[in-house]
Amino acid sequence: MSIWVVMFMVVCNMLAMKGSKIIITLFSIELGSPQVVIGVLVALYSLFPMILAIFAGKLTDRLGARWPMVAGSCGIAFGLTLPYWFPHTTTLYFQAALVGAGHVFYNVSVQNMIGGIGAKADHTKNFSNFGLAMATGSFIGPLVAGFAIDHVGYIYAYLILAASPLITAVIMGTAKHVSSGRSRHKADDAITKDEAAASSQPFELLFTSRPLRRVLITGAVLLTGIDLFQFYMPIYGHYIGLSASQIGVVLGTFSAAAFIVRIWMPAIVERLGAERVLVASMFTAAVTYVAVPFVTHMVVLCVICFILGLGTGCGQPLSLSLIYQRAPGGRSGEALGLRATLNNFTHMVTPLMFGALGTAFGVTPVFLFNSLMLAGGGLIIGRR
Repeated sequence: MSIWVVMFMVVCNMLAMKGSKIIITLFSIELGSPQVVIGVLVALYSLFPMILAIFAGKLTDRLGARWPMVAGSCGIAFGLTLPYWFPHTTTLYFQAALVGAGHVFYNVSVQNMIGGIGAKADHTKNFSNFGLAMATGSFIGPLVAGFAIDHVGYIYAYLILAASPLITAVIMGTAKHVSSGRSRHKADDAITKDEAAASSQPFELLFTSRPLRRVLITGAVLLTGIDLFQFYMPIYGHYIGLSASQIGVVLGTFSAAAFIVRIWMPAIVERLGAERVLVASMFTAAVTYVAVPFVTHMVVLCVICFILGLGTGCGQPLSLSLIYQRAPGGRSGEALGLRATLNNFTHMVTPLMFGALGTAFGVTPVFLFNSLMLAGGGLIIGRR
C-alpha cells in the first residue's frame, strides 16, 4: 500500500477525532451540562485509550494492521452516530468512550504499519509524513465541525464526521496488500539475540531497554509541553488582555510552525541525525517557554509561539521513529502501545496538574516548570 494512501486515511480519522471534540463540547453546553461534565467527557477520550493501548499494540503485533484499523475506524464511526439516534447528555459519555477506544486501535496499528513501509532509511521520512497528515487532519477537523454545526446543527454534524473513518475502513478492508507492521525488515535491521530473548519475556521487559525507555520518557515530556500550550495559552492570552480572535492567531502560528518543520525534517535529520535534532527541539522548546510569561505583545508572542511550534513539531515524529527502531524485535506495536498509554495519561493529567499550579502560584511558574521538564527531557535523550 502506498504511503500516500496511508496518509489520506490518517487525515480522515484525525479530522473525525478532532472535529468530534469540538462538537461534544459545544453540544454538551447546548444540552445544559455544567463544566465538570464537559471535563469528564473530554477525559473519556483519553481514559480508554490509556487502558487499551498496550493491548492494541500486542494485537497489531499478532494480527497485523489491517483488521485492528478496520475495527477501530468502524468503532469511531459508530460512536459518532450515537448522538443522532439518542441526542442526550448520557449518550455523549458512550460517544466519547467509543471514539477514544476506536481511535487507539486504529492509531497504534497505523503507526506500526507506517514503520513497516519501505527500508529503515525511510522511517524518518514516513513518520514525518505521518506528522504532516496528523497536523492536516487536526486543522481540517475543527473547521468542518464548526461549519457543519452552523449550517446543519449538531446531530448532522456528527453524521458528517462519521463518514470519514468509514472511508478508512473501506480502504483497509478492500486493499489487496497491506504492510503487516509486525516486524522490522530483516534486511535492514536484523533481530539480535538480545531482542529475540526480549520478545519471549513479559511486557515489563520493554522498560529494561534503556534506549527505548529514554525515548518513551522524552516523548511523554514533549507531549506535556504541547498539552500545556493547547490548554494554557488561551488562559494566558485572556490574562494579558488578548481578544478571542487574537488568541486564535497565536494558536494558529503554533500549528503552522509544526506543519512547516515537518516538511523539512527528513532533510534535517539526514544531515544531523535523529537524536541530535530531537535534543535541539527539546531545548528550543524549553528556552521558548521561559520567554512566554514575560511577553504581553501579540506579535512578539506569535513569534515566540512559532519558534515553540518548530521545536515541538519536530519532536513528535522523531520520537515515533526512534521508538519503532528501538523496540525489541517483533514487539514494535507493543512499544507504540506503551507510548500511547503514556501519552493518554499525559493528556489527562496535564490540565489538572498545571491548572492547579496556575491557580496557586500564577501563570509564570507554570511555564517555568514546564521549561525545566523539557530541558530535563533533552538531557535524558542526549545521554550516551
